[in-house]
Amino acid sequence: MPLLVHGIPSCGTVKKARAWLDQRRIAYTFVDLREAPPSSATVATWVKHFGDKALRNTSGGSYRALGPEKDAWTAAQWTRAFAGDPMLIKRPVVTRDSAPLIVGWNLDDEEILARLSGP
Repeated sequence: MPLLVHGIPSCGTVKKARAWLDQRRIAYTFVDLREAPPSSATVATWVKHFGDKALRNTSGGSYRALGPEKDAWTAAQWTRAFAGDPMLIKRPVVTRDSAPLIVGWNLDDEEILARLSGP
């Protein structure tokens, strides 16, 4: 099964990730988070794997619109928030066969390739 790259088309980091994959001819399917938001179960899997802090899109308007109480939220509260507003999720989230591999795109090339090739 190909990789799934979850993001939004206009996101600069998502564009960078897609260009990186295209240059290396790595097959993937793009999933627009606005058109196909992840299910609560999927978000829970991502939070379990990456942690809620790593999944937070702290530079987005949705995050900035949250009140100061967000600083005390539990992982369960973040999971509900991510499921309710996918713009809170750092992008891209890369998965294969529902297994989360990468969140964001700040790894070096070797680490990205290692994660994409599996354990």
